[in-house]
Amino acid sequence: MIDLRRLHMLRLVHQYGTVTATAEAMHLTPSVVSHHLRELARELGVPLLEPQGRRVRLTPAAHLLIGHADALHARWEEALADLESHRAGVAGPLRICGFTTAVSGLIAPAAGNLLRTDPDLSIEIRECDTDVAMGLLAAGETDLAVIEPTPDAPPPGDPRFDREPLLEEALDLIVPVGHPLARRDTARLEDAASEPWISVEPDGCAHHQQVMTYCAAAGFTPRIAHNATTWSVIWALVASGLGVSLVPRLADGLSDQPVVRVPLTGDSVPKRRVLTCVRRGSRANPVIARGLAALYEVVPSQCDRLPAAS
Repeated sequence: MIDLRRLHMLRLVHQYGTVTATAEAMHLTPSVVSHHLRELARELGVPLLEPQGRRVRLTPAAHLLIGHADALHARWEEALADLESHRAGVAGPLRICGFTTAVSGLIAPAAGNLLRTDPDLSIEIRECDTDVAMGLLAAGETDLAVIEPTPDAPPPGDPRFDREPLLEEALDLIVPVGHPLARRDTARLEDAASEPWISVEPDGCAHHQQVMTYCAAAGFTPRIAHNATTWSVIWALVASGLGVSLVPRLADGLSDQPVVRVPLTGDSVPKRRVLTCVRRGSRANPVIARGLAALYEVVPSQCDRLPAAS
């Protein structure tokens, strides 16, 4: 019997390109990962990895193996979903994860509604970036993730995952009270081209890259004067007159801070799409289905709820 954990390791090596990065993602040492992959190759009687500069790549045999493994995992998830449907009195646990504003603006309200309807339901919530969330899904350590498309996330065609659109939200410009743009009902992004900008730390999440991309589309490169790690700090810096920033509709600051949210107009209005993601084959699981329905029900009015792709 093939160890499914070793197949997961092989898939991660394909995703990250090195044994070291795979070991870090699985909280193991590189020597342990290398040992398991050697054992997997020995059991199957075929080479699975070959060097590619400082990285490694999968052999054709390894790609063939992963294709079959993905199909088996999907069928296994379908079997689990059928078993859950057969059980009476499903009580979870429902494990949900998502990035910061998804937790505060979507996951927490959805979980609250579920618990008010069914106090016996067990729910576990984890805040993490999209790339981490996808790793947790693949490893079976979470059931449902709220994600945003990022360069580090697996591509949409990855057979391990089942993604569906949830919402699309505009990003607004926030400025301090008393700023000239604060007196306007709307603004164009290029109106803030000469302002000092505040962003999330480049390695913190996708926000920094979004700011750079959207400003570039508007015809300018923002002068990043300050970096932060949380939305509350960004709000505080803007409130103190230290710069301006872009924030999604799901993000909010303290109500008593002197900050004005200015909607953007024009050809370069920045928008962000938010998706739900589960392991392929698990969407019919009744506990996961309840979680998905609850998320759709709490999409705020200032965001556009998107229809499912299917």
